[in-house]
Amino acid sequence: MADYITREGMNRLRKRMNELIKQRPDIIRQVVTAREMGDLSENAEYHAAREQQRNLEKEYNHLKKRVEKLKVIDTENIPKDAVRFGAKVTVRELGNNTQRKIQLVGIDELFESNNEYERLSIASPLGKAMIGKKINDHVIVKAPIGKREFEILDIK
Repeated sequence: MADYITREGMNRLRKRMNELIKQRPDIIRQVVTAREMGDLSENAEYHAAREQQRNLEKEYNHLKKRVEKLKVIDTENIPKDAVRFGAKVTVRELGNNTQRKIQLVGIDELFESNNEYERLSIASPLGKAMIGKKINDHVIVKAPIGKREFEILDIK
């Protein structure tokens, strides 16, 4: 289940990959310019440029591998009768009577959202516990501070 992603999440990963590709020529120019400054063993600019190049390539290769492995799930066609991947769920924590609005997403898309829903991984303890639950069901999650109990109020 950890290899699922929403369409929005996949678009963000591909956009980031394109940004990295666009940064490559500038970083390569920095490496070449720094190399021309002379002795590479004591050339801080060269080592910094190479480190930046390694980081860019590492991030790009990681994203490329993930994109190839991930399966895009169309959350619009998923039934809303129970909590499933991509669901937008309103829960109430029974211990302190606070409400949270959560969207269950893949581990690769835990970024800030533009809406009222907090993004929560389906691989998280609460995410795992909510899968398959219906409105009015209770979910118990073991946390370092003890057990926490939630009630499912709404599923979209």
